[in-house]
Amino acid sequence: MKALVIDDTVTSATLVCHLLGKMGLEPLHARDGESGIEMFKKEKPDLILLDIIMPGMDGFEVARRVRQLERDGEWTPIIFLSARTGDEDLERGIAVGGDDYLAKPVSEVVLKAKVRAMQRIAQMRYSLLVLTRKLDEANRELTRLSAADGLTGIANRRCFDEALSREWRRAARSGTSISLLVADVDHFKQFNDGYGHQVGDECLKAVARALECQLRRPTDLVARYGGEEFAAILPETDADGAARVAEAMRAAVASLAITHRFSTTAAMVTISVGVASMQPGRADDSGFVGLLQAADRALYRAKHAGRNRSAEAACLESAGYVK
Repeated sequence: MKALVIDDTVTSATLVCHLLGKMGLEPLHARDGESGIEMFKKEKPDLILLDIIMPGMDGFEVARRVRQLERDGEWTPIIFLSARTGDEDLERGIAVGGDDYLAKPVSEVVLKAKVRAMQRIAQMRYSLLVLTRKLDEANRELTRLSAADGLTGIANRRCFDEALSREWRRAARSGTSISLLVADVDHFKQFNDGYGHQVGDECLKAVARALECQLRRPTDLVARYGGEEFAAILPETDADGAARVAEAMRAAVASLAITHRFSTTAAMVTISVGVASMQPGRADDSGFVGLLQAADRALYRAKHAGRNRSAEAACLESAGYVK
């Protein structure tokens, strides 16, 4: 543990350094404020003992600059050394960033007690910082988990709803298109009943991974919408681009080649996808409900047409948005 002594009086500094050494600390000595500041930046001491009356920069200014140099979360205990023990000096010392006051000539017993007190405070502060970091990490993990589907690991319905509302408003401000895909695993109830829920869960996990792998931009999002249904938000994507992504997702799931002998559509697990694309009006903050309804209707048409395919929503005529 390093202790920086900033004192222009050689005899006083020598005594303090000697006492610090006896306490097991590594003493560093600077003879004026400027060199003390430079040594602080270079050595990063754990404790500063600071004389007040020095030529050039006095101890009050040194303490003020030390506090300015410290980054968020950093704190170096500062004990002032001075023969001036008036109330005003003490008050000013605390105001500029000091933590304690030690009268000259220095008493070994008092110095030892004050250093130990500063060490205890520093240790407690460090423990609080560690605890705070752990709490921050735990909160970040809770936030992540609250946005993730417990089975598939992709975004959950809550995360999807928040993202859709956010991206819709962003599209309205920027005058860009936004697309939405709604996908459903074909004949999944028969799959679940025939192979069992555990196999069904593994199937949903594989489908989720396949869908997520088709996204190419950080702003794109795929989520588990409910049961065997998934949804994808594609900001700044028009109808043609959304149709290509939908087809890529359909092909990706088919390429998994998960056997489905209970399906009347294919011998493997397949999906049907509904596609809707709109350009929100500037004053339209809730039109994403219409976008979602359009994608649902398109999904229904894909199923009605034989499944294992995608279908695009018809052009909506409602005010505030267009296909």
